[in-house]
Amino acid sequence: MKLFRKKERTCAPQDVSVSGLYAAQRDKGGGFALPSAIEPFEKELYDRLRFAVPIIDAALMKIVRLTGGFRVVCSDERIQEELDEFLENVPVGLTGKSINTFADNYLDSLLTYGSAVGEIVIDSAQNRIAGLYNGDVSLIDVVPGADPLTRRYIIRNGRKAVLHPERILYSSLIGGHSLLRGLPSLSGILLRIYECIGQNFDRAGNVRYAVTYKPSQDSGELAYSRERAMQIASEWADGMNSAKYGQVKDFVAVGDIDIKVIGAENQLFDTNIPVRQLLEQLVAKLSIPPFLLGLSWSSTERMSSQQADILTSELEYYRRILTPVICDIGNAYLASRGLNAVCRVEWDNINLQDESALAEARLKNAQAREIELRLDESYN
Repeated sequence: MKLFRKKERTCAPQDVSVSGLYAAQRDKGGGFALPSAIEPFEKELYDRLRFAVPIIDAALMKIVRLTGGFRVVCSDERIQEELDEFLENVPVGLTGKSINTFADNYLDSLLTYGSAVGEIVIDSAQNRIAGLYNGDVSLIDVVPGADPLTRRYIIRNGRKAVLHPERILYSSLIGGHSLLRGLPSLSGILLRIYECIGQNFDRAGNVRYAVTYKPSQDSGELAYSRERAMQIASEWADGMNSAKYGQVKDFVAVGDIDIKVIGAENQLFDTNIPVRQLLEQLVAKLSIPPFLLGLSWSSTERMSSQQADILTSELEYYRRILTPVICDIGNAYLASRGLNAVCRVEWDNINLQDESALAEARLKNAQAREIELRLDESYN
């Protein structure tokens, strides 16, 4: 044993930045992946999911509407009127006009597919913004650029880069995942339950009859049992078909005949509990109070202040994603006009409380202020 062996020198930790790691990975042929656009089959899956389960489509539309309106404010008040006119009348593809239409479609894509893409369309002849366009996120790939702060947009058909990436508007949720992620499996179970309910009602609701003819054992009736059975079947069919024309015919037969309803001894399954459990999972994922979607699970259900605060925080999150996109559109217009100004977004207040409760709160606040004024006057 070497008691006086020199300790091996350990290398001191070096300061390495994230951008340095990115450059090293890029030199090796790699790079840090960005939340890219979804695959075409994913887009079709989420579209079919919204089409097949109406409550999912209703929840997403509710989120878009509850996000509320906004106003773009220019730093130069002299240009405010011109900016407002542009944002109110800017064409948005084939869907309509105004920045609000673009923002609604942009947010709808963001919620459904986890990412959204748009484009500022430029009229090169007049050197102005011709309109806005909501793109298809399944047609592009988002890849790293020359540094960690830039993005490149690659068109999947042809693998060509977008010529003017500065005109592209792109946003994604955390991780680029759709709000509907994890719901296809639950929705598949829910749709199977609904399909079984429909089949059970086809079986039990649309009544089918079993007519049994039992001839006696004497030789005379047994010899003509086949003919009598065919006659009974013909008369029974004629009596049942007469109901289609508003007629009522009685069925009269001689002999031992037994008529039963097929499936009458079976009972329909109670699907309230499993359907509610699945809907609770869907509602928890979509963060929408059940009664806003028409689910009356309680006779006195209403939105509590805690639920309102949680939903408000969800809407504020979507607003934070939309704000830079709206500012980019406004700043692009100001730059095209050669104006040295910037934009900011003022959102409308989110009001999710009961109007009667708000009115009562305002009344109590006014009464409290009045009492405080009287106390101050009495002290003075």
